[in-house]
Amino acid sequence: MKTFLNSVILILGLSLFSQAYADQKFPINKPVGGELFGHSVSPIGDGVYVFRWWVYRNIFIVTDEGVIVTDPMNPKAAKLLQAEIRKITDKPVKYVVYSHNHHDHISGGIIFKAEGAKFVGHENILKELSDHPSAVTPLPDITFKDNYELTLGGRTLILEHYGPNHGESLVTMRLPREKILFVVDIVTPRRVAFRMMPDFWPDEWIRSLKEIEAADFEYVISGHGPHTEPAIDVASVVMEQRVYLEDLLAAVKGAMDAGVHNPDELKTSVKLPKYQEWRYYEEWLPMNIERIWAFYHMGW
Repeated sequence: MKTFLNSVILILGLSLFSQAYADQKFPINKPVGGELFGHSVSPIGDGVYVFRWWVYRNIFIVTDEGVIVTDPMNPKAAKLLQAEIRKITDKPVKYVVYSHNHHDHISGGIIFKAEGAKFVGHENILKELSDHPSAVTPLPDITFKDNYELTLGGRTLILEHYGPNHGESLVTMRLPREKILFVVDIVTPRRVAFRMMPDFWPDEWIRSLKEIEAADFEYVISGHGPHTEPAIDVASVVMEQRVYLEDLLAAVKGAMDAGVHNPDELKTSVKLPKYQEWRYYEEWLPMNIERIWAFYHMGW
């Protein structure tokens, strides 16, 4: 009888625990705040934080055994990040996880190397960083090919590689318990694509987003966004980014099929009014259009 009661209590406890996570509400409408060119920290819940420096974001996870940090951004931001972590915990940073190889997101981690942190990234980063070395950007100690589960203090961060899309080493990071996805560069809510889409394959980008949409998550934290944007969004922002790209490709191809092949003419004639409220629509849409012209005209 005692064993039966203990089992019932355990099942009830697990059920309540699972329901608590299912019912938790994240601050999807609350801006990260702070000064435009400053930094800020937004607690998401249960030891998960969003750190913002200018228009860059990362996440860090505080556990009983130490801290997991993602993209340290640059030496200045990394120093600020370290100071903010110290306000929350005296536990050391045990792991630094790279989203991809681009220096504007992952440089500056040397400050955590001095704490004894191990660095984690996709195997392709080794060659990419070896080709473009940086004294403040340690090479990964732990690499993987497809997926990798990083566990610390009872917390799990799932790293998933979807092939080429933005470079060849980009991974998403997923917190399965909270159903949160941290994704860098390939999803930036309510903003058109970055300028000329450097290091992007448009078709592979769309394919990757379709595959990501099938993953188990309900919330998204993106690697970019100003101080006026929320720290966390609902999962539909991934789909919205994909649909924007599909609309962009369709509009440019339609104009080219109709006989417009001059990129300068395309940049002035192709419009996507559906997205005119998105950030940088006026400034960057023409550059987005020229990039898609190159995709169709040059196969690039």
